[in-house]
Amino acid sequence: MGKISVKKKRLKDKSFILYLSTYPPRECGIATFTEDLTGSMDKKFNPTLKSKILAINDNGSSIYNYDKKKVAMQLNESDIEHYIQTAEKINKMDKIKLVCIEHEFGIFGGEENGEFLIAFLEKLEKPVVITFHSVIPDPSEERLRVVRSIAKRSKAITVMAETAVDILHKNYGIEKNKIHVIHHGVPSIDFLKDNSVVKEPLGLSNRTVLSTFGLINRGKGIEYVIRALPKIVKKFPNLLYLIIGETHPIVRKQEGEEYRNKLIELVEKLGLKNNVKFYNKYLPLEEIVEYLKATDVYIYSALDKNQIVSGTLAYAMSAGKAVIATPSLYAKEMLANDRGIVVKYRDTRSMGRAINSLLNDRVLKNKLEKNAYAFSRKMTWSNIATNYLDVFKKFIKVKKTVGLYKLPKIKLNHLLILTDDTGVIQHAKHSMPNRDTGYALDDNARALVVASRYYDLYKSDKILKLVNTYLSFIFYAQREDGYFHNIMSYDKKFIDKIGSEDSFGRALWATGRLINSKVEPNLKASAKFIFDNAVKHIEKLESVRARVFSLIGLYYYYKVYNEDDIYNKIVYLADKLVESYKDVSGNDWYWFEDSLTYSNGKIPEALYMAYSITKKKEYLEVAEKSLNFLTSLLILNGKLVLIGHKGWYKRGSERAFYDQQPVDASSVVQLYITAYNITGKQEYYDNAFLAFQWFLGRNMLNQTVYDETSGGCYDGLLPSCVNLNQGAESTISYLLARLSLEK
Repeated sequence: MGKISVKKKRLKDKSFILYLSTYPPRECGIATFTEDLTGSMDKKFNPTLKSKILAINDNGSSIYNYDKKKVAMQLNESDIEHYIQTAEKINKMDKIKLVCIEHEFGIFGGEENGEFLIAFLEKLEKPVVITFHSVIPDPSEERLRVVRSIAKRSKAITVMAETAVDILHKNYGIEKNKIHVIHHGVPSIDFLKDNSVVKEPLGLSNRTVLSTFGLINRGKGIEYVIRALPKIVKKFPNLLYLIIGETHPIVRKQEGEEYRNKLIELVEKLGLKNNVKFYNKYLPLEEIVEYLKATDVYIYSALDKNQIVSGTLAYAMSAGKAVIATPSLYAKEMLANDRGIVVKYRDTRSMGRAINSLLNDRVLKNKLEKNAYAFSRKMTWSNIATNYLDVFKKFIKVKKTVGLYKLPKIKLNHLLILTDDTGVIQHAKHSMPNRDTGYALDDNARALVVASRYYDLYKSDKILKLVNTYLSFIFYAQREDGYFHNIMSYDKKFIDKIGSEDSFGRALWATGRLINSKVEPNLKASAKFIFDNAVKHIEKLESVRARVFSLIGLYYYYKVYNEDDIYNKIVYLADKLVESYKDVSGNDWYWFEDSLTYSNGKIPEALYMAYSITKKKEYLEVAEKSLNFLTSLLILNGKLVLIGHKGWYKRGSERAFYDQQPVDASSVVQLYITAYNITGKQEYYDNAFLAFQWFLGRNMLNQTVYDETSGGCYDGLLPSCVNLNQGAESTISYLLARLSLEK
């Protein structure tokens, strides 16, 4: 990747965050959490900021085959002297910038409140951020003392629910400004409207699946779910309740499989052998996700009313499942506002009514699923990693460019799903193509730019097929007079007499780019035929953006065919843009129109391209001034803050901040890269990567807009959440931005 890889090498740093926690292969919920958290931190911020583990070994008697690259140190939980020695050792290690402690009372030595940790903190000189996985109301005097001592010696506390903040403040006297809410992280899972395809390979075809997963113990309350089933299976004989997970290792040491055996006896007694199945093993994440996808209703039946976090409940929501839960503190908060159903503790009738209501009412079930899924988008591990870094940065110096140059691999999966033999379908319902919306020249033109750029980098027959598909659509959309249709219904009929000027410009952009690509000559010839038939209309264009898109197409065309007519058309369009700029700019408004609307970055970009062909300094001067004006409005506090589509930004009025669209973020990324390539200014290069981070969560909502699972892109930022649909414009815009950073 040339320039980009050089930047990465220059940013290398050996600093790391040390996480004090249990860690796999130890079987423990905290261990899994820490593995997921540090994995997501490294994915986003390594090598600038690495993650290492100080692994806690239970009672000092267990030996674990840890990942030596990840686990830097080990701690004997029952040896207080080892806590002190380990803290002193950490103090001498300059590479350790901060210690993040994953806290659960039972994993630290001492009495039941794990007070050995205090001895460690008293010796430790590094800043500490602690995550409380348990926050108990009305604590005993000893627990109150321990928690207060831990809090006093920590720079910050993170918890996973708002309720925990209130408890720590009211019951423990901890100041709220020291406490930060960071949700339990979840994997990125596709929302499935129909999960029948997922059920088949798991042997669950034609079954209505209820599930519970996690380490099994008496506190799970599973017997109350089982007792609710006999009446339900009479109406739904294909119902299957899956109890997934092995017995908790500590429980197994104390009482063996006594609880599981009682559950099995209960199943047999109630005649439910065909309706309840136990999967007695510790499942890796990939298997958990597959079973969650196959689940129709998730059951959380825990008996601890004070439980303040549940990874299993969070994961179920992230899979978009309808959840039935007992009223723990965490469940009540997470399932509020129609995100799930809360039932009574140890109440078989209450549980039965809830299950029946979801199996009988598809509308209710769908509503709960969509609400849970939408809420959990901010909880994906990529977002959570950013949240933790924001807390860490309050106490340690972290380079501004941390994670800036880390890019996801380019995935065309979702674009391929949206594309059929005709072209790319306009819209999607979540990640599923919405065929009713048909096709648009706008999208197929942009898709052709993506396909041609991708082909130039990674030649493949699959991509060549995409090029053929999109080019064929553009050819079919062109009228005899050289203009284009834009909108085509799914039954392949154009429903407009003539397309918009913007779609005309995008067609020239796409065909010009293809002419300048590495595809085979006959495809270039077809693109040239389309381009030549349309280019005669350029001087009739009135829209600023139509002129811009057309100018970009002319730029690519001219790089292959140095024709005077094409050169003159570049000058004509560039002059028109400069004329618009001079007519409007002044009084701190350095723009081409009296409002900032969509695809703003493409306007200065086109002038940079015109300058690179003509070397006319006026084009460069206006490009620079308008870029700087745009930068002053869009780069705020280290984030890209786009102009909202609900109201735009009209001169003399307040700007709109929502909805923010991927097409605009993409145009800004492309602008900065083009400006960098033409001027060589480092700030433009850095801003291109900063702008791209909008897709990865560095935005006003701190939520990822790119779906790394599907390879699609959500349809923008709403005031409080992302738009979960992954349509063509958004996905293609993401790919255009991502490809522009590939060298």
